Amino acid sequence: MDAPLGLCGPMTPDALLDDLLASQRLLVLTGAGISLASGIPTFRGSDPDAVWAHDVTEMGTFAFFRRSPVESWKWYRSRFGKLEGARPNAGHRALAELERWQLARSREFLLVTQNIDTLHRAAGSTQLVEVHGKADFVRCARPGCEHAEPRGLIARKEVDFGPFDAAPGLDTLPRCPACGFPVRAHVLWFDEYYGSHEDYQFDRVLEGIQRADLIVFVGTSFSVGVTAAALDSAARKRSRRRSCRPSWRGCWRGEGAVASPLAHAERCAPARSKPSHPLNAASRESAGSAPVRLPQVRSTRRIPPSRRASKRPASSPPTSSGHT
Repeated sequence: MDAPLGLCGPMTPDALLDDLLASQRLLVLTGAGISLASGIPTFRGSDPDAVWAHDVTEMGTFAFFRRSPVESWKWYRSRFGKLEGARPNAGHRALAELERWQLARSREFLLVTQNIDTLHRAAGSTQLVEVHGKADFVRCARPGCEHAEPRGLIARKEVDFGPFDAAPGLDTLPRCPACGFPVRAHVLWFDEYYGSHEDYQFDRVLEGIQRADLIVFVGTSFSVGVTAAALDSAARKRSRRRSCRPSWRGCWRGEGAVASPLAHAERCAPARSKPSHPLNAASRESAGSAPVRLPQVRSTRRIPPSRRASKRPASSPPTSSGHT
């Protein structure tokens, strides 16, 4: 899918290199496309296992969990099973390196990911917001519990899913250690708000979007609330926004991918021959391997218009279009 009209014009490797060199406050926003090379299905990508090719819009809701917690957890256990053994690919590692390059020059950097797969963390990114949640945590589904929203969390490794996986049923549902109520996945469902849990750090995301002089989108089709907020803010501020498109032949070279071309360009500026930049150049994980492909994906988690500009309470009722 093409990038929306709100993005700057035709993107080239050299144009992105120039922007990165000039940026003092960089924000990168990634979607499911960046993790496809790690073997994780996208949502609305073209891969055969794309999640939205099935029934996620109904099952990925709190309403469905309340109605059928067993079916909800069966679906998520299957989904989370695809994350087992996944490792960061060259794209994740290049963004971690870009973060280190920015911070070493006393510049600002924030990576916001829509992915729950934890691969950016595993790659070494530290200035990171996992705005849609984390697959390695769960939380209590009972309002008011210490392990429930707006700040409660339970590490998934501390919850025994063995009985449920062996015989899914109400009596084997994993339970909260504090109150005995069923736990839920720590993910932002389609009928929920970004502000519903502190761990989503949505205020930090909004602040980063407001401060950024350059926003780079990777592997997303701009259909989700956080991307809409980023595009709206960038358009109002007339700040730069760029998209790494799947039509570019790969995007990453691996170790040294970001630092070497940027450092070279930095030394040669302002009069320089522009080197090929790792975020756009043809690349391979290793000799003979297929190029990393970043198909655009779509998600529909949305923020109400008032939430974009103000701190809407997490207790506010969801919008009727929150899952469409």
